[in-house]
Amino acid sequence: MVTKTIPKDLVNQVYEAVEIVRDTGKMRRGINETTKAIERGIAKLVVIAEDVTPPEIIAHLPLLSGEKEIPVVYVPGKKELGTACGIGVPTSSIAITEEGNAKVLISEIAKRLKDMKK
Repeated sequence: MVTKTIPKDLVNQVYEAVEIVRDTGKMRRGINETTKAIERGIAKLVVIAEDVTPPEIIAHLPLLSGEKEIPVVYVPGKKELGTACGIGVPTSSIAITEEGNAKVLISEIAKRLKDMKK
């Protein structure tokens, strides 16, 4: 299991951004679609659920994102991520490709993630 210490308020911001993008932007859902979005360089933010089993199936996402300098954030559960996306099933990862009305919020999340790495 992947364990990243992400503050609760940041997790809430991520879910909020995903919900806004669901209504006004575009995203790719699932590991394969997320991988393709990263490889094509169209992902603006990658969100990965921590409770994915086996963890090896998402292990490549942070590495690919790092190569393309795409911010990555972890959220606690794939069920909650699926709900925020507006689908009725859990999802392991998503890539936001068009921010819609969440542009400011996503750039704020990216800045916080960058600051946390320091």
